[in-house]
Order: sequence, then C-alpha cells, then structure tokens
Amino acid sequence: MGIVSGLVLFAVIWSMTFLIALPIRVQTQGDAGEVVPGTHAGAPEQHHLGRKALWSTLVAAIIWAICATIILSGWVSVADIEGWLHPNAAPTHGTGG
Repeated sequence: MGIVSGLVLFAVIWSMTFLIALPIRVQTQGDAGEVVPGTHAGAPEQHHLGRKALWSTLVAAIIWAICATIILSGWVSVADIEGWLHPNAAPTHGTGG
C-alpha cells in the first residue's frame, strides 16, 4: 500500500465514522425548548461538531491501523478475497492464463 492509497483509505474510513457520529448526542431546538421562528423543531441546537470530528479522527486512526496492518502483513490477499467472493471459480494464478 502506497502513501496515496493509505491516505485515501484513511479518508474513506474517517468519512464513514464521521457520518456515523453525526446523529449521536444532537440536542434539537425542540429538546432545548427554544425553537427559532421559521425553523423546524428538529433543527440542531447543539451539534458538537468539533468533538465529533476529534472522536472520528481517533476512531478512524485505530480502524485504519488495523486495516493497514492486515493489508501490509499479507494476512489477507486479493486472491483470498476473490476466493471468498467466487468459491467455485477456477484459480487463474500460476496457470499461464
């Protein structure tokens, strides 16, 4: 895995963890009891984006380290994944074709 592919993998993992973290602990205007005229009661009052970005970064770094270790160590190869996806297919590596 090269530097660019490692950064792309981290960006994808970070985006997924951030999107998962967004709805956690959101205090809506309806919960706070102060609905701004012209807005929906479900609009966020406190969203804690900074904390969520920090936690997403920490969790994504841990998940990325696990994924990078598996990829770089060779515990799971592309051939293994292809074997899981297509168990009845004949192996093509080493046959000259």
